[in-house]
Amino acid sequence: MSEAIREVRSAAAPQPVGPYSQAVVAGGLVFASGQLPLDPATGQLVEGDIAVQADRAIANLGAVLEAAGSSLARVVRVTVYLEDLADWPRLNEVYERHFTGVPKPARTAIQAAALPRRAALEIDAIALVG
Repeated sequence: MSEAIREVRSAAAPQPVGPYSQAVVAGGLVFASGQLPLDPATGQLVEGDIAVQADRAIANLGAVLEAAGSSLARVVRVTVYLEDLADWPRLNEVYERHFTGVPKPARTAIQAAALPRRAALEIDAIALVG
């Protein structure tokens, strides 16, 4: 018997910019695709520095997780792709405002040569359902 995999869609987050799901739920986990700092209403990149873009990307991630029956508080793993690792300290300030629980999620942050829509960052996550 195979495990059911459920697609997740949220109108409160930007629609995918390619052939992928915002998230999928399988085995009690939510696998959220990378979220860019796009305004969900317009689909356009928000203007501003790394803090503004990080706030928007994390808000988008939160909306997708909520649609999946989870939340930022249930995140166990995060990957952050930064256009410039010099933005690391400012990212951490924003990140700490959103991920307040203990323990903090496991995380990897890497510099990417380029991101879709010329965004400053992209964030994906794995979270527990419920």
